[in-house]
Amino acid sequence: MSRIGRMPITVPAGVDVKVADNLVTVKGPKGELSQQFSKELDIKLEDGVLTVARPSDDKKHRSLHGLTRSLIHNMVEGVVNGYSKTLEIDGVGYRAAKQGKNVVMNLGFSHQVIVSETEDIQLEVPQPNLVVVKGIDKQKVGQFAAEIREKRPPEPYKGKGIHYLGEHIIRKEGKAGKGKK
Repeated sequence: MSRIGRMPITVPAGVDVKVADNLVTVKGPKGELSQQFSKELDIKLEDGVLTVARPSDDKKHRSLHGLTRSLIHNMVEGVVNGYSKTLEIDGVGYRAAKQGKNVVMNLGFSHQVIVSETEDIQLEVPQPNLVVVKGIDKQKVGQFAAEIREKRPPEPYKGKGIHYLGEHIIRKEGKAGKGKK
């Protein structure tokens, strides 16, 4: 059995979960998420505990088992606590500022880079060199943060650019200089 797939998911108080024909809808204090899962797996809700069971030990069922349980757990966690990713901007003159629902970033280009919030994603700028991406869907938060990071990925010589807070950037050595003849 999958170690992750067989773990039960306890539904916290204040969270409403509905399972109908493998369409799981989770409603909580921060919002509502729903996702359709494979019809081959058995998803049950009994006494505030969600369980995922697989019909056989086929490779397909084994791979879907843990994945389905993790996705449902992330949905429950998202509507209760939400998810966030913090991006750090490094470089002289590189900074971000919030203007309404937009984040305007100066990243060393001849123009400003503007990123807008969506209905699922909220953006915060607590400091000029930090951008916080928040939302209830873990996958959308990670994707949005990756798209912001892609605007100016960190370069390997000085480390200038946008990177996740705490991310280690592998640095390269510069030119070796002139050798002896």
